[in-house]
Amino acid sequence: MTRAEALCVVLHTFSVHSSRAFTMEIIRNGSQPSVAGPAEYFTGRVRIDSPFKGIGGANVSGGIVTFEPGARSAWHTHPLGQVLIVTAGKGWTQCEGGPIMEISAGDIVCCPSNHRHWHGATPTTAMTHIAVQEAKDGKVVEWMEKVIDEEYLAGPAS
Repeated sequence: MTRAEALCVVLHTFSVHSSRAFTMEIIRNGSQPSVAGPAEYFTGRVRIDSPFKGIGGANVSGGIVTFEPGARSAWHTHPLGQVLIVTAGKGWTQCEGGPIMEISAGDIVCCPSNHRHWHGATPTTAMTHIAVQEAKDGKVVEWMEKVIDEEYLAGPAS
């Protein structure tokens, strides 16, 4: 499945119950500037592209996030969970108290509501994913402390 196909499936899922008619909108690749992931929420070089919001009253939002080797998010939660669709490379993700798990292109990661977790690239390989989450009371994420090198470099169990 291509990135565009995956994004269409996700957006359709969140808008299928809308009864309001709308005009189709195409957000062209490269039509929005890339944004650097804020240093307070990410370690290493992170780029956010193509941010989007739901249609027809859906409270969904997301974007395409690229983590350069060694880059990762801080610990965080989402009030209604998060779906990650890995589109390129290899990365790692972890829910608090669980093992670090490797993820790669084609994988879909479903993060439960209010579970502390992080995700990012491996130390040697970049990773890109489409992140999709729904807002609750206007909030999509609760950021916490950064994942320290000691935690991150433990890597997945062999």
